[in-house]
Amino acid sequence: MKEFEAKNYPVFDMFNNQWALATAGTLEDYNTCTIAWGSLGTIWGGPNRGRSIVTIYIHPDRYTWEYLRKTETFTVSFFPREYRKDLGYLGSHSGRDEDKVAKTSLTPKSIGDSVTFRQAELTFLCRKLYEGPFQRDGLADVIDGGIYKSWEPHWMFVGEIVETESQ
Repeated sequence: MKEFEAKNYPVFDMFNNQWALATAGTLEDYNTCTIAWGSLGTIWGGPNRGRSIVTIYIHPDRYTWEYLRKTETFTVSFFPREYRKDLGYLGSHSGRDEDKVAKTSLTPKSIGDSVTFRQAELTFLCRKLYEGPFQRDGLADVIDGGIYKSWEPHWMFVGEIVETESQ
């Protein structure tokens, strides 16, 4: 049996190496955060009828988590490598403390009833299907050196892709 290598499947590169922004809210009131944990797939349908989904994992300490909890839609946006510094800033600063997007070169814009950015090369607009925290007793022992031993688990947000936008 051949050992699995994620590098052979570009979908794994999207979150792991390219990163993304998870954004929730309206153009008048939104928050965004950089994410590197996510997955794409299908769920809740028979053959050729599965719902196309994006699953993201957000920690409750993140301000964006509050927006994800109170909205019905969210976006996941991917960017060209030239915006890596901006994504780094958005992932290390809180929207609770400042208008962090104003300190980047990104320009927010509406998509459906949510928000993306003009510079995004690919955006998924998602309708939230599920949200909930990882259960500590359900986590395998192999999780990254016991990451959750003294830390509240991330929440999972599953969204059905209802619209896409690409450059």
